[in-house]
Formats: sequence, structure tokens, C-alpha cells
Amino acid sequence: MDVQVKRIHEYKRQLLNALHVIHLYDRIKRGEAAEVTPRNVLFAGKAAPGYFMAKRIIKFINNIANVINHDPDTEGLLRVSFLPDYRVSLMEQICAATDLSEQISTAGKEASGTGNMKFMMNGALTIGTLDGANIEIRDAVGPEHFFLFGLNAQEVGQQRGHYNPQIYLQADHDLQRVMDLIQSGYFNAFEPGIFDPIIHAVTHPQDPWMVLADFTSYKLKQREAAELWHDQTEWQRLSILNTAASGVFSSDRTIAQYNADIWHLKPLIMTP
Repeated sequence: MDVQVKRIHEYKRQLLNALHVIHLYDRIKRGEAAEVTPRNVLFAGKAAPGYFMAKRIIKFINNIANVINHDPDTEGLLRVSFLPDYRVSLMEQICAATDLSEQISTAGKEASGTGNMKFMMNGALTIGTLDGANIEIRDAVGPEHFFLFGLNAQEVGQQRGHYNPQIYLQADHDLQRVMDLIQSGYFNAFEPGIFDPIIHAVTHPQDPWMVLADFTSYKLKQREAAELWHDQTEWQRLSILNTAASGVFSSDRTIAQYNADIWHLKPLIMTP
């Protein structure tokens, strides 16, 4: 269970995940099914009412799911779902079922986030960037037990003003195939042009989220995670370590640290 559940927003990069799903589909279609680890990819989350691109991303994911899930070549190998009407009661079920937690925001854009902590506490392994609470999760569980990829915040900053997505596109044949499929209308045969805004967004030099810049690194780290999945003893060991290391995110510890560092309040001793 490969899961990305969070608010739909460009900086959280559901698009990067979707591009990888298309890459997996392309591998299956070109005869590499035996090398693809079976996975269910689950998306969920809500978009702000006036957020055009977020709603277009939801449409994009659903169209991808419709094509992949109706292709007999993907049976038993790849399934994609977008869970509607996301709410806390659904998260209670999703979180416990997750094997791989997607925390793939552009480095430097996530203030903290708590969803990744919840997945960690429930034993999910994290694939993510050095962003927000991912940094603390990686420190807590150990760098070798975290699937780290992508540019860091400093490298993202260095790209500003001269970012060229075409460099990354030309350097990765797999990425070229993914973009060719999208541009051909493969996922919108009866809705011509509907995903042009998405194509424009990820290929434009002004893309602040640098989706294409991190694709190759993300793809390779996903393959590493897929290979580890075949060693269930090791995967379960890392799952247990994630749960065991999650105590650092206790609300009691957090409040105590805030008090020690900021508030300097005297604790109130409760008597019977």
C-alpha cells in the first residue's frame, strides 16, 4: 500500500507521484511486468474550492486510475485509487494499512506537518524529501531507514532564476516516455487538451515546485523501496523501528520542550 493522503496542493507534489505511477504503468506495458513490484497506490485529500490546479490534479489522477485499472495487463501488479470525501474517520483506516508513506513536498515548502508522524507511528516506512517533519523523522529512525530523495532546500534555492526542466527531461528516457504519454492524450482520449495546464506547469522554467528536477531521484528511490519489499523480514523490522522511534513526537514531550525553550512556565502540580 503506497499512500499519499494530504491536502491537494502543488507544493505537496501529488503530480510527482502521478508521474511515477505512469512510469510504472509504462514499464508494465513495455514488457517489464516481472520487474515491477505489485502495489496499490492510494491518493486522498481535498482541494480548496477555488484552486483550479488542485482540482485539475484530482481529475488527472482519476483519469490515470481509470486507464490503468481497466487494463488487463496491470491485473495483480498496479492499482490506483483516489478516495473521495476524505475525512478523519477514513484516515484512521488508511493510516493503519499503509506500507509506504509519501511525503514528497518540495524541500523548504512544508512548515512541519503531522500526517507523516501518524504514518510513522503506525509502522509505515517513509519516502520523502528533506522537508518539514521528515527531517525529524529521519533523525529519529535513522538515515538508513528512510527513503530520501530529491533536492534539499538550499539546492532548490540555488535553482531559482535559472531552473530549466528540459535538462532533467532530456536526461531521463523514462521521464520522456511519461511526458510523451500524457502529451499524446493517452489519459484523456475524449477530453482533448484538458491536461495541458499540467503539462505546462511541470515543463515551465518558472515551476516553483521543480517536479521534473526530482523525478529521477524519486524513481530510483522508489525502486529501492520496491526491492526491499521483497524481503519481508527486513521490511517488518524497519516498520517496528519506525513505530518504536515515533515516541519523540509525543504531545507531552512537545509541550514540555515548548515550555523549556519558550514559555518558561512553572508546572502546576495537581493534587487529589
